[in-house]
Amino acid sequence: MAKATARHILVDSNEKCEALKAEIEGGRDFAEVARENSSCPSSRQGGDLGSFGPGQMVREFDEVVFSGELNKVHGPVKTQFGYHLLEITSRS
Repeated sequence: MAKATARHILVDSNEKCEALKAEIEGGRDFAEVARENSSCPSSRQGGDLGSFGPGQMVREFDEVVFSGELNKVHGPVKTQFGYHLLEITSRS
C-alpha cells in the first residue's frame, strides 16, 4: 500500500493561503510559517502530519498528496476544514 509523509498549513481564507505560499516560495521556512500561522494542532511540529496511507485524510488532501510533485508547495487546497498549503516530503 502507498504511504506518504507531508506537512501542511491550515488557514481560514484563500487569500491568507496565497499570501503564505508567496512567503514560502520567496524563501521563508515552511515549518516556521506553519508554527506562526496554521490553525491545525500539527503547527507545533511545523505542520508535520507524519506518515499516512490513502483514505486516512480527506479526499481533497489525498488527491494532492498521492499525485503531486514532492518537495513543492501545493495549494490552496480547500477542504471542509479550511484552506491548506501542502508539502509532500516523501511517498512510497
